[in-house]
Parts: sequence; C-alpha cells; structure tokens
Amino acid sequence: MSASRLPADHAELMDGVYRWQRHIYDLTRKYYLLGRDQMISGLDVPANGRVLELGCGTGRNIALVARHYPDARLYGLDISAEMLETAGKAIGRDGLSGRIVLARGDATDFDAKTLFGIERFDRIFVSYSLSMIPGWEKTVSAALAALAPGGSLHVVDFGQQEGLPNWFRTLLRGWLKKFHVTPRESLREVLESESRRTGASFCFRALYRGYAWLAVVKIAHSYLPLDGGGRAEGAGGGEVPGTPPRRYAPTLSIKGRVKGASAVPSSARRPSPAAGSRAWPASTPAAPPPVAPTG
Repeated sequence: MSASRLPADHAELMDGVYRWQRHIYDLTRKYYLLGRDQMISGLDVPANGRVLELGCGTGRNIALVARHYPDARLYGLDISAEMLETAGKAIGRDGLSGRIVLARGDATDFDAKTLFGIERFDRIFVSYSLSMIPGWEKTVSAALAALAPGGSLHVVDFGQQEGLPNWFRTLLRGWLKKFHVTPRESLREVLESESRRTGASFCFRALYRGYAWLAVVKIAHSYLPLDGGGRAEGAGGGEVPGTPPRRYAPTLSIKGRVKGASAVPSSARRPSPAAGSRAWPASTPAAPPPVAPTG
C-alpha cells in the first residue's frame, strides 16, 4: 500500500456503515458494549501520561478518559472519516479540543511519529474494535510496538459467550454480523502469545459469563526500542514483534485538533493461562439482557 493511502475497501466499508449510525451510535451501543467503563477505570494513567485509543470512533471513550485522568495527553486513531467528524465535533463541544488529537489511519499499521509527533505511549486501549478489523492480530502487534517502557495495552471486546445459553450466542452473533462484527475466538490466545514474545505480563477477565472479554498486556520497565534484529535490547532473549512496515496516512482536517484507524472464528476454547499470566477474579454471573436490532 502506498504511503499516502488507507486500505480503501475497509475505510469505505466503515464510512458506509457509520455514515448515519454515528449520530445515534453512543445512545444505542451503551446497552451492549459492556465493560468499557471498567477498562477505562483500570487504565491507571501516570501523571502526564500519553494515551492512545485505536478505533476511537465517536470519541466517547477518549472523552471519558480525558475526564477521568485530567492531566493525561490523549490521542485517537480511526479509519472512518465519518466517525472522526463526529468525534471532532463532540470533543469540541466538551471543551476538550486542546487535550485530544485525532488522526485518520489504519490501526494494523500506523506511524505514531508521523500522525501525532510522538513514538511511544504509556497506555493504548482498544474498545470493541478488534472484532471489526481485518487482520486484527496486526493491531495487537502494532500497539505493543508503540508502548513506552512500563506501558500497557488494554483490550475489551466481545467474548465467546461461553457461560451463556446457545440461543443467546446465536442471536447475538447473527445480529452482530449485520454490522460486520466478528467476535475473535483466538483473542485470548493471541494476546497471551504476544505477551510471551515481549516478556510482558498478561491479565484476563471474562465479563458477564463471557459476553465480553477484558485483558491487559503490560510491558516490562526494561523494555527498550527494538534493535536491528527485531528484538528488544536487554530483553533476555524474549522475542519482540518487529515494527510493521510503515504506512503513512494522509492528515485529515476536522473541527477540533484533528490530524488525519480502527479498522475486521468456530467453537469457543479457553486456553489455560500461560506462565506469567493471571486472571482477574471471576465476574458477576448475571447475564446481559437480549439485544434487539437498532437499525
């Protein structure tokens, strides 16, 4: 892909899906995108920390982070120009334009230095976006490569509904498919694998009987920029995913401080935690109510 182009097929798909939905997105999604607020509360952003959201959509989450962590520096990336327009307006209305920078790009392959003027972040989070991103595994690798020493990646997304009735799982999957959403069966495995390769710690929690999965990958404080061999210097031999080939996205001017990626499986398996990983205490057993199409 050329340095000046986004993956047009997915960018156009997302713009088409959200051209009209973006106006009611936050109102409707709050009833079934569960676990987002728990993830935000657990970010534990350090003083003056740099926080990046991949797949920032309407800006709902990043605005909450701004209010929750008043001295944090915030950045949002999305592939949909339609969503970024909505996010820019919302951030402006909330008086947060001076604290949040938005950019348009591909979450599977982004250059933070080009888009935001910085290379590393203290926290990166992805909320219900990996289930929409083709090649979502690359997003995990790209996010870990963009973390500062001691930084962490926070992910919340649809789980495998492993503790819920089959009829509910079937109903939910059929409804999500209409919006090009596919819960990632291998999400936990991929995050655990990337944790081992980077020498990071890994925490996992199934929420609401597996309706949603919440995970944190925390990079060690000794994590250093990659050397020429795709390995962290002083990392004790642990493999670190090499930085993906750079794809430069055009800047996008939108109201607010917007400079120009969110991007899209079988029976549920729950792999045993790997060495160095741990799970949060079991979540509340209450099942979420069935969801109905919102149009």
